[in-house]
Amino acid sequence: MRIITINLNGIRSVAKKGFYPWLARQDADIVCLQELKGQVEQFTPQILAPKGFHGYFHEADKKGYSGVGLYCRRQPDRVRMGTGWPDIDVEGRYIQADFGDLTVASIYLPSGTSGDERQAVKYRCMDRLTPFLKALQADGRDYILCGDWNIAHKEIDLKNWRGNRKNSGFLPEERAWMDALFGELGFVDVFRTLNQEPDQYTWWSNRGQAWAKNIGWRIDYQVASPGIAQTARAQSIYKRKRFSDHAPLIIDYDYAL
Repeated sequence: MRIITINLNGIRSVAKKGFYPWLARQDADIVCLQELKGQVEQFTPQILAPKGFHGYFHEADKKGYSGVGLYCRRQPDRVRMGTGWPDIDVEGRYIQADFGDLTVASIYLPSGTSGDERQAVKYRCMDRLTPFLKALQADGRDYILCGDWNIAHKEIDLKNWRGNRKNSGFLPEERAWMDALFGELGFVDVFRTLNQEPDQYTWWSNRGQAWAKNIGWRIDYQVASPGIAQTARAQSIYKRKRFSDHAPLIIDYDYAL
């Protein structure tokens, strides 16, 4: 089972940059999308349902903003849109698909980089996610939660960690929350079980020469419950072509969907 997650920074934008021909060659079973920046009525047939996939989208109410989606090779048993929190769901930040005992979700945590007000929104979202994730772990299903979590967990996960200790995305409170996610909550950072190397990033600023010099952050994850995490066999961050300011994170699981 191959799962890809990518923050698109605009689904119509990546369509113009060769994303769909690339996707057709990836043999993916599930593709988790974040930051659609569009409404379903604006999407072409190729975007709505690429050949071989069923498409599902949870758009933001605000046009040109946020939104998450899933492309699924197999039709899910159920699709859930949103968390049940109106202030978060209006921004289109969570969608999940159930396949038997497995749930795969696309999740997009708020960014706090624009200022204190949005950082407060981010913290409120994180606070509510803790019991939400705890309940998931307790229900006995397998979970893979893919997406842009907007937090670099450890110093290895961003190039300029010393200069970013007071910046959103690498604040002590955010990192402690990730410690709990991969600690007491019992979830697994699947990429790091397979690759412990430095300089492994999934997002680069569009400023300066960040992409060319690989001055990046690893803020896109596949976060899994322990049982399914143990089946992960291969990982890659695709960087040969740039579709977005984020790169696709690809993980293969020894699991029959």
